[in-house]
Amino acid sequence: MNFIFFIIIGAVILDLLIGSISSIMNIKSLRSEPPAGLEDVYDAEEYSHSQLYTRTQLRFSLVVGFFKVLLLLAFWFLGGFNYLDIQARELGLNSVWTGVVFIGSISVINTVSSIPFDLYSTFVIEQRFGFNKTTYTTYIVDNIKKTILSAVIGIPLLIGVLYFFENTGSLAWLYVWIFVVFVSLSIQVIAPVWIMPIFNKFTPLEEGALRDSIVNYVQDVKFGYSNIYVIDGSRRSAHSNAFFTGLGKTKRIALFDTLIDQLETNEIVSVIAHEVGHSKKGHIILGMILSTLHMGMMLFLLSLMMENTLLFEAFFMDETSVYASILFFALLFTPLDLVISPLLQAISRRHEYQADRWAVDTTGQGLDLISGLKKLSVKNLANLSPHPLFVILNYSHPPLLSRIEAIEEQIGANK
Repeated sequence: MNFIFFIIIGAVILDLLIGSISSIMNIKSLRSEPPAGLEDVYDAEEYSHSQLYTRTQLRFSLVVGFFKVLLLLAFWFLGGFNYLDIQARELGLNSVWTGVVFIGSISVINTVSSIPFDLYSTFVIEQRFGFNKTTYTTYIVDNIKKTILSAVIGIPLLIGVLYFFENTGSLAWLYVWIFVVFVSLSIQVIAPVWIMPIFNKFTPLEEGALRDSIVNYVQDVKFGYSNIYVIDGSRRSAHSNAFFTGLGKTKRIALFDTLIDQLETNEIVSVIAHEVGHSKKGHIILGMILSTLHMGMMLFLLSLMMENTLLFEAFFMDETSVYASILFFALLFTPLDLVISPLLQAISRRHEYQADRWAVDTTGQGLDLISGLKKLSVKNLANLSPHPLFVILNYSHPPLLSRIEAIEEQIGANK
Protein backbone atom coordinates (compact mmCIF):
# COMPACT_ATOMS: atom_id res chain seq x y z
CA MET A 1 0.00 0.00 0.00
CA ASN A 2 1.30 3.45 -0.96
CA PHE A 3 0.25 7.07 -0.62
CA ILE A 4 -2.00 6.91 -3.71
CA PHE A 5 -3.90 4.06 -2.06
CA PHE A 6 -4.62 6.25 0.96
CA ILE A 7 -5.50 9.26 -1.23
CA ILE A 8 -8.10 7.24 -3.12
CA ILE A 9 -9.50 5.63 0.03
CA GLY A 10 -9.70 9.04 1.65
CA ALA A 11 -11.38 10.54 -1.41
CA VAL A 12 -13.99 7.79 -1.62
CA ILE A 13 -14.82 8.03 2.08
CA LEU A 14 -14.80 11.85 2.03
CA ASP A 15 -17.19 11.85 -0.91
CA LEU A 16 -19.51 9.47 0.95
CA LEU A 17 -19.32 11.48 4.17
CA ILE A 18 -20.01 14.83 2.53
CA GLY A 19 -22.95 13.39 0.58
CA SER A 20 -24.33 11.63 3.65
CA ILE A 21 -23.96 14.65 5.94
CA SER A 22 -25.70 16.91 3.42
CA SER A 23 -28.56 14.40 3.07
CA ILE A 24 -28.96 14.08 6.84
CA MET A 25 -28.95 17.87 7.22
CA ASN A 26 -31.54 18.08 4.45
CA ILE A 27 -33.76 15.62 6.32
CA LYS A 28 -33.38 17.66 9.51
CA SER A 29 -34.30 20.85 7.61
CA LEU A 30 -37.77 19.50 6.80
CA ARG A 31 -40.46 21.56 8.53
CA SER A 32 -44.02 20.81 9.60
CA GLU A 33 -45.17 24.08 8.01
CA PRO A 34 -44.28 25.55 4.58
CA PRO A 35 -41.74 28.41 4.52
CA ALA A 36 -43.13 31.94 4.75
CA GLY A 37 -44.15 33.05 1.29
CA LEU A 38 -45.03 29.55 0.08
CA GLU A 39 -48.08 28.88 2.23
CA ASP A 40 -50.32 28.69 -0.84
CA VAL A 41 -48.30 26.08 -2.74
CA TYR A 42 -49.55 22.94 -0.96
CA ASP A 43 -52.60 22.19 1.11
CA ALA A 44 -51.83 20.55 4.47
CA GLU A 45 -52.16 16.97 3.20
CA GLU A 46 -50.08 17.59 0.06
CA TYR A 47 -47.36 19.32 2.07
CA SER A 48 -47.12 16.42 4.50
CA HIS A 49 -46.97 14.06 1.52
CA SER A 50 -44.13 16.06 -0.06
CA GLN A 51 -42.13 15.99 3.19
CA LEU A 52 -42.55 12.24 3.45
CA TYR A 53 -41.46 11.81 -0.18
CA THR A 54 -38.32 13.88 0.38
CA ARG A 55 -37.49 12.02 3.59
CA THR A 56 -38.00 8.64 1.92
CA GLN A 57 -35.86 9.54 -1.09
CA LEU A 58 -33.02 10.88 1.05
CA ARG A 59 -32.96 7.87 3.37
CA PHE A 60 -32.94 5.57 0.36
CA SER A 61 -30.06 7.50 -1.23
CA LEU A 62 -28.08 7.08 2.01
CA VAL A 63 -28.52 3.30 1.87
CA VAL A 64 -27.56 3.17 -1.81
CA GLY A 65 -24.50 5.35 -1.24
CA PHE A 66 -23.18 3.19 1.60
CA PHE A 67 -23.83 -0.03 -0.33
CA LYS A 68 -21.97 1.18 -3.42
CA VAL A 69 -18.94 2.22 -1.39
CA LEU A 70 -18.92 -1.10 0.51
CA LEU A 71 -19.18 -3.00 -2.79
CA LEU A 72 -16.32 -1.00 -4.29
CA LEU A 73 -14.07 -1.50 -1.27
CA ALA A 74 -14.86 -5.23 -1.04
CA PHE A 75 -14.22 -5.76 -4.75
CA TRP A 76 -11.01 -3.73 -4.51
CA PHE A 77 -9.56 -5.33 -1.35
CA LEU A 78 -10.44 -8.87 -2.46
CA GLY A 79 -8.46 -8.37 -5.68
CA GLY A 80 -11.44 -8.17 -7.99
CA PHE A 81 -9.82 -5.74 -10.42
CA ASN A 82 -6.73 -7.91 -10.80
CA TYR A 83 -8.84 -11.07 -11.18
CA LEU A 84 -10.89 -9.55 -14.00
CA ASP A 85 -7.73 -8.28 -15.67
CA ILE A 86 -6.17 -11.75 -15.59
CA GLN A 87 -9.33 -13.30 -17.06
CA ALA A 88 -9.49 -10.66 -19.80
CA ARG A 89 -5.83 -11.16 -20.73
CA GLU A 90 -6.24 -14.94 -20.93
CA LEU A 91 -8.66 -14.49 -23.84
CA GLY A 92 -5.63 -13.71 -26.00
CA LEU A 93 -7.06 -10.55 -27.55
CA ASN A 94 -5.08 -7.45 -28.46
CA SER A 95 -4.72 -4.74 -25.81
CA VAL A 96 -7.63 -2.65 -27.10
CA TRP A 97 -10.15 -5.49 -27.07
CA THR A 98 -8.78 -6.73 -23.75
CA GLY A 99 -9.58 -3.26 -22.43
CA VAL A 100 -13.10 -3.47 -23.85
CA VAL A 101 -13.64 -6.80 -22.06
CA PHE A 102 -12.16 -5.50 -18.78
CA ILE A 103 -14.09 -2.21 -18.66
CA GLY A 104 -17.21 -3.90 -20.04
CA SER A 105 -17.07 -6.46 -17.22
CA ILE A 106 -16.80 -3.70 -14.61
CA SER A 107 -19.75 -1.94 -16.26
CA VAL A 108 -21.85 -5.13 -16.15
CA ILE A 109 -21.07 -5.66 -12.46
CA ASN A 110 -21.99 -2.05 -11.69
CA THR A 111 -25.24 -2.30 -13.67
CA VAL A 112 -26.31 -5.61 -12.15
CA SER A 113 -25.57 -4.43 -8.61
CA SER A 114 -27.75 -1.35 -9.23
CA ILE A 115 -30.80 -3.26 -10.49
CA PRO A 116 -32.31 -4.11 -7.06
CA PHE A 117 -32.10 -0.47 -5.98
CA ASP A 118 -33.53 0.77 -9.27
CA LEU A 119 -36.42 -1.69 -8.97
CA TYR A 120 -37.12 -0.58 -5.40
CA SER A 121 -36.98 3.09 -6.37
CA THR A 122 -39.33 2.61 -9.32
CA PHE A 123 -41.82 0.02 -8.10
CA VAL A 124 -41.87 0.78 -4.37
CA ILE A 125 -41.00 4.42 -3.69
CA GLU A 126 -42.28 6.01 -6.91
CA GLN A 127 -45.30 3.67 -6.86
CA ARG A 128 -46.09 4.56 -3.26
CA PHE A 129 -46.17 8.27 -4.02
CA GLY A 130 -48.19 7.96 -7.22
CA PHE A 131 -45.44 8.69 -9.74
CA ASN A 132 -44.69 5.32 -11.27
CA LYS A 133 -46.60 4.41 -14.43
CA THR A 134 -44.01 1.93 -15.68
CA THR A 135 -45.04 -1.70 -16.10
CA TYR A 136 -42.56 -4.52 -15.52
CA THR A 137 -42.63 -5.23 -19.24
CA THR A 138 -41.78 -1.62 -20.10
CA TYR A 139 -39.03 -1.64 -17.47
CA ILE A 140 -37.43 -4.78 -18.91
CA VAL A 141 -37.72 -3.61 -22.52
CA ASP A 142 -36.28 -0.18 -21.63
CA ASN A 143 -33.27 -1.76 -19.95
CA ILE A 144 -32.65 -4.10 -22.88
CA LYS A 145 -32.72 -1.07 -25.19
CA LYS A 146 -30.36 0.85 -22.88
CA THR A 147 -27.93 -2.07 -22.82
CA ILE A 148 -27.89 -2.41 -26.60
CA LEU A 149 -27.57 1.35 -27.08
CA SER A 150 -24.74 1.55 -24.53
CA ALA A 151 -22.88 -1.19 -26.40
CA VAL A 152 -23.48 0.34 -29.84
CA ILE A 153 -22.19 3.75 -28.73
CA GLY A 154 -19.87 2.83 -25.87
CA ILE A 155 -17.78 0.09 -27.47
CA PRO A 156 -16.67 2.10 -30.55
CA LEU A 157 -16.05 5.12 -28.30
CA LEU A 158 -13.91 3.06 -25.93
CA ILE A 159 -12.02 1.47 -28.83
CA GLY A 160 -11.21 4.93 -30.18
CA VAL A 161 -10.06 6.23 -26.79
CA LEU A 162 -7.83 3.21 -26.15
CA TYR A 163 -6.39 3.32 -29.67
CA PHE A 164 -5.37 6.97 -29.37
CA PHE A 165 -3.85 6.53 -25.93
CA GLU A 166 -1.85 3.52 -27.06
CA ASN A 167 -0.66 4.82 -30.43
CA THR A 168 -0.34 8.62 -30.50
CA GLY A 169 2.30 9.41 -27.89
CA SER A 170 2.41 12.33 -25.49
CA LEU A 171 -0.41 14.23 -27.23
CA ALA A 172 -2.80 11.29 -27.01
CA TRP A 173 -4.98 13.13 -24.49
CA LEU A 174 -5.52 15.91 -27.06
CA TYR A 175 -6.55 13.48 -29.81
CA VAL A 176 -8.87 11.68 -27.41
CA TRP A 177 -10.36 15.03 -26.37
CA ILE A 178 -11.09 15.98 -29.99
CA PHE A 179 -12.49 12.52 -30.70
CA VAL A 180 -14.80 12.46 -27.67
CA VAL A 181 -16.06 16.00 -28.34
CA PHE A 182 -16.83 15.04 -31.95
CA VAL A 183 -18.75 11.96 -30.83
CA SER A 184 -20.65 13.95 -28.18
CA LEU A 185 -21.71 16.63 -30.67
CA SER A 186 -22.73 13.97 -33.19
CA ILE A 187 -24.91 12.28 -30.58
CA GLN A 188 -26.61 15.59 -29.76
CA VAL A 189 -27.46 16.02 -33.44
CA ILE A 190 -28.83 12.51 -33.99
CA ALA A 191 -30.38 11.96 -30.54
CA PRO A 192 -33.73 13.70 -31.25
CA VAL A 193 -34.17 11.83 -34.52
CA TRP A 194 -32.71 8.38 -33.84
CA ILE A 195 -32.07 7.79 -30.14
CA MET A 196 -34.79 9.43 -28.04
CA PRO A 197 -37.66 7.96 -30.14
CA ILE A 198 -36.36 4.50 -29.19
CA PHE A 199 -37.70 5.11 -25.68
CA ASN A 200 -40.50 7.64 -26.13
CA LYS A 201 -43.07 8.48 -28.75
CA PHE A 202 -42.69 12.01 -30.14
CA THR A 203 -45.97 13.32 -31.54
CA PRO A 204 -46.20 16.76 -33.18
CA LEU A 205 -48.27 19.08 -30.98
CA GLU A 206 -51.72 19.31 -32.51
CA GLU A 207 -53.11 22.53 -33.90
CA GLY A 208 -54.91 24.66 -31.35
CA ALA A 209 -54.56 27.42 -28.79
CA LEU A 210 -51.48 25.94 -27.10
CA ARG A 211 -49.53 25.44 -30.32
CA ASP A 212 -50.54 28.88 -31.59
CA SER A 213 -49.40 30.53 -28.36
CA ILE A 214 -46.03 28.75 -28.39
CA VAL A 215 -45.45 29.47 -32.09
CA ASN A 216 -46.35 33.14 -31.65
CA TYR A 217 -43.94 33.48 -28.75
CA VAL A 218 -40.93 31.76 -30.37
CA GLN A 219 -41.51 33.76 -33.57
CA ASP A 220 -41.64 37.01 -31.59
CA VAL A 221 -38.25 36.29 -29.99
CA LYS A 222 -36.84 34.84 -33.25
CA PHE A 223 -36.06 31.40 -31.86
CA GLY A 224 -35.37 28.73 -34.47
CA TYR A 225 -36.68 25.18 -34.09
CA SER A 226 -37.76 22.29 -36.30
CA ASN A 227 -41.04 21.37 -34.61
CA ILE A 228 -42.95 21.14 -31.32
CA TYR A 229 -43.45 17.63 -29.97
CA VAL A 230 -45.39 15.98 -27.17
CA ILE A 231 -43.60 13.13 -25.38
CA ASP A 232 -45.60 10.26 -23.89
CA GLY A 233 -43.87 10.60 -20.53
CA SER A 234 -47.04 9.44 -18.75
CA ARG A 235 -46.29 5.88 -19.90
CA ARG A 236 -43.52 5.74 -17.31
CA SER A 237 -43.98 8.51 -14.75
CA ALA A 238 -46.26 11.27 -13.52
CA HIS A 239 -43.28 13.63 -13.30
CA SER A 240 -43.35 16.44 -15.86
CA ASN A 241 -40.84 18.44 -17.86
CA ALA A 242 -40.20 20.58 -20.94
CA PHE A 243 -36.91 20.95 -22.78
CA PHE A 244 -35.13 21.59 -26.05
CA THR A 245 -33.14 18.84 -27.68
CA GLY A 246 -30.86 18.63 -30.69
CA LEU A 247 -28.64 21.06 -32.53
CA GLY A 248 -29.21 23.05 -35.70
CA LYS A 249 -31.94 21.63 -37.92
CA THR A 250 -32.70 18.83 -35.43
CA LYS A 251 -33.55 21.25 -32.57
CA ARG A 252 -36.95 20.36 -31.12
CA ILE A 253 -39.24 21.80 -28.47
CA ALA A 254 -40.39 18.86 -26.36
CA LEU A 255 -43.27 18.87 -23.88
CA PHE A 256 -44.19 15.98 -21.62
CA ASP A 257 -47.87 15.12 -21.93
CA THR A 258 -48.03 15.33 -18.14
CA LEU A 259 -46.92 18.98 -18.32
CA ILE A 260 -49.71 19.80 -20.75
CA ASP A 261 -52.23 18.19 -18.41
CA GLN A 262 -50.93 20.04 -15.35
CA LEU A 263 -50.50 23.63 -16.58
CA GLU A 264 -52.58 26.27 -18.32
CA THR A 265 -51.59 27.59 -21.75
CA ASN A 266 -50.00 30.82 -20.47
CA GLU A 267 -48.07 28.89 -17.84
CA ILE A 268 -46.71 26.49 -20.46
CA VAL A 269 -45.65 29.42 -22.66
CA SER A 270 -43.81 30.89 -19.66
CA VAL A 271 -42.02 27.57 -19.11
CA ILE A 272 -41.07 27.50 -22.81
CA ALA A 273 -39.90 31.12 -22.53
CA HIS A 274 -37.63 30.08 -19.68
CA GLU A 275 -36.09 27.36 -21.87
CA VAL A 276 -35.71 29.82 -24.75
CA GLY A 277 -33.94 32.12 -22.30
CA HIS A 278 -31.26 29.49 -21.76
CA SER A 279 -30.59 29.45 -25.50
CA LYS A 280 -30.75 33.20 -26.02
CA LYS A 281 -28.48 33.89 -23.05
CA GLY A 282 -25.88 31.47 -24.38
CA HIS A 283 -26.24 29.06 -21.47
CA ILE A 284 -26.37 25.98 -23.68
CA ILE A 285 -23.20 26.94 -25.54
CA LEU A 286 -21.46 27.92 -22.30
CA GLY A 287 -22.50 24.62 -20.74
CA MET A 288 -21.02 22.73 -23.67
CA ILE A 289 -17.80 24.76 -23.42
CA LEU A 290 -17.47 24.15 -19.67
CA SER A 291 -18.19 20.46 -20.13
CA THR A 292 -15.61 20.28 -22.91
CA LEU A 293 -12.96 22.08 -20.82
CA HIS A 294 -13.75 19.85 -17.86
CA MET A 295 -13.27 16.79 -20.04
CA GLY A 296 -10.03 18.14 -21.49
CA MET A 297 -8.63 18.78 -18.02
CA MET A 298 -9.53 15.26 -16.93
CA LEU A 299 -7.93 13.71 -20.01
CA PHE A 300 -4.74 15.73 -19.56
CA LEU A 301 -4.45 14.69 -15.91
CA LEU A 302 -5.20 11.11 -16.94
CA SER A 303 -2.31 11.22 -19.41
CA LEU A 304 0.03 12.15 -16.54
CA MET A 305 -1.09 9.12 -14.54
CA MET A 306 -1.22 6.67 -17.45
CA GLU A 307 0.23 3.27 -16.42
CA ASN A 308 1.61 4.79 -13.21
CA THR A 309 3.05 1.89 -11.20
CA LEU A 310 2.02 3.40 -7.86
CA LEU A 311 -1.56 3.67 -9.09
CA PHE A 312 -1.60 0.01 -10.10
CA GLU A 313 0.04 -1.10 -6.86
CA ALA A 314 -2.75 0.73 -5.01
CA PHE A 315 -5.29 -1.49 -6.76
CA PHE A 316 -3.24 -4.69 -6.25
CA MET A 317 -2.70 -5.17 -9.98
CA ASP A 318 -0.03 -7.51 -11.38
CA GLU A 319 0.37 -5.59 -14.65
CA THR A 320 -0.13 -2.04 -15.89
CA SER A 321 -2.36 -1.13 -18.83
CA VAL A 322 -3.93 1.84 -20.54
CA TYR A 323 -7.47 0.57 -20.06
CA ALA A 324 -7.15 0.02 -16.31
CA SER A 325 -5.49 3.43 -15.95
CA ILE A 326 -8.70 5.05 -17.24
CA LEU A 327 -10.83 3.23 -14.68
CA PHE A 328 -8.53 3.83 -11.72
CA PHE A 329 -8.03 7.49 -12.56
CA ALA A 330 -11.78 8.03 -12.30
CA LEU A 331 -11.52 7.12 -8.60
CA LEU A 332 -8.36 9.16 -8.09
CA PHE A 333 -10.10 12.17 -9.67
CA THR A 334 -12.84 12.20 -7.00
CA PRO A 335 -11.23 14.87 -4.75
CA LEU A 336 -10.95 17.36 -7.60
CA ASP A 337 -14.49 16.65 -8.73
CA LEU A 338 -15.73 17.42 -5.22
CA VAL A 339 -14.59 21.00 -5.86
CA ILE A 340 -15.55 21.31 -9.53
CA SER A 341 -19.08 19.89 -9.27
CA PRO A 342 -20.42 22.51 -6.78
CA LEU A 343 -18.93 25.26 -8.96
CA LEU A 344 -20.76 23.92 -12.01
CA GLN A 345 -23.97 23.65 -9.97
CA ALA A 346 -23.59 27.28 -8.87
CA ILE A 347 -23.20 28.39 -12.48
CA SER A 348 -26.30 26.39 -13.42
CA ARG A 349 -28.38 28.03 -10.66
CA ARG A 350 -27.22 31.46 -11.82
CA HIS A 351 -28.34 30.58 -15.34
CA GLU A 352 -31.77 29.57 -14.04
CA TYR A 353 -32.26 33.03 -12.53
CA GLN A 354 -31.23 34.62 -15.84
CA ALA A 355 -33.61 32.40 -17.81
CA ASP A 356 -36.44 33.31 -15.43
CA ARG A 357 -35.73 37.02 -15.98
CA TRP A 358 -35.76 36.47 -19.74
CA ALA A 359 -39.14 34.74 -19.48
CA VAL A 360 -40.59 37.61 -17.42
CA ASP A 361 -39.22 40.27 -19.77
CA THR A 362 -40.31 38.62 -23.02
CA THR A 363 -43.75 37.37 -22.00
CA GLY A 364 -44.67 40.21 -19.67
CA GLN A 365 -46.39 37.54 -17.58
CA GLY A 366 -44.17 36.82 -14.59
CA LEU A 367 -47.17 35.74 -12.53
CA ASP A 368 -47.85 32.93 -15.02
CA LEU A 369 -44.30 31.67 -14.54
CA ILE A 370 -44.72 31.78 -10.76
CA SER A 371 -48.02 29.90 -10.86
CA GLY A 372 -46.54 27.36 -13.27
CA LEU A 373 -43.54 26.75 -11.01
CA LYS A 374 -45.82 26.34 -8.00
CA LYS A 375 -47.98 23.78 -9.80
CA LEU A 376 -44.93 21.84 -10.99
CA SER A 377 -43.60 21.81 -7.43
CA VAL A 378 -46.86 20.33 -6.18
CA LYS A 379 -47.11 17.74 -8.95
CA ASN A 380 -43.49 16.66 -8.37
CA LEU A 381 -43.72 16.83 -4.54
CA ALA A 382 -40.79 19.25 -4.41
CA ASN A 383 -39.10 20.02 -1.11
CA LEU A 384 -39.78 23.68 -0.26
CA SER A 385 -37.11 23.98 2.45
CA PRO A 386 -33.88 22.29 1.31
CA HIS A 387 -30.79 22.74 3.46
CA PRO A 388 -28.29 25.25 1.98
CA LEU A 389 -25.46 22.67 1.92
CA PHE A 390 -27.63 20.22 0.01
CA VAL A 391 -28.50 22.97 -2.45
CA ILE A 392 -24.82 23.81 -2.97
CA LEU A 393 -23.90 20.20 -3.66
CA ASN A 394 -26.91 18.93 -5.58
CA TYR A 395 -29.23 21.64 -6.93
CA SER A 396 -28.83 22.71 -10.53
CA HIS A 397 -31.95 24.89 -10.01
CA PRO A 398 -32.50 27.37 -7.16
CA PRO A 399 -35.11 26.42 -4.53
CA LEU A 400 -38.65 27.53 -5.36
CA LEU A 401 -38.80 30.39 -2.83
CA SER A 402 -35.57 31.93 -4.14
CA ARG A 403 -36.83 31.75 -7.73
CA ILE A 404 -40.18 33.31 -6.87
CA GLU A 405 -38.54 36.17 -4.95
CA ALA A 406 -36.24 36.87 -7.92
CA ILE A 407 -39.17 36.77 -10.37
CA GLU A 408 -41.24 39.14 -8.22
CA GLU A 409 -38.27 41.50 -8.05
CA GLN A 410 -38.03 41.45 -11.84
CA ILE A 411 -41.78 42.08 -12.18
CA GLY A 412 -41.40 45.10 -9.92
CA ALA A 413 -38.42 46.38 -11.90
CA ASN A 414 -40.43 46.18 -15.14
CA LYS A 415 -43.30 48.32 -13.88
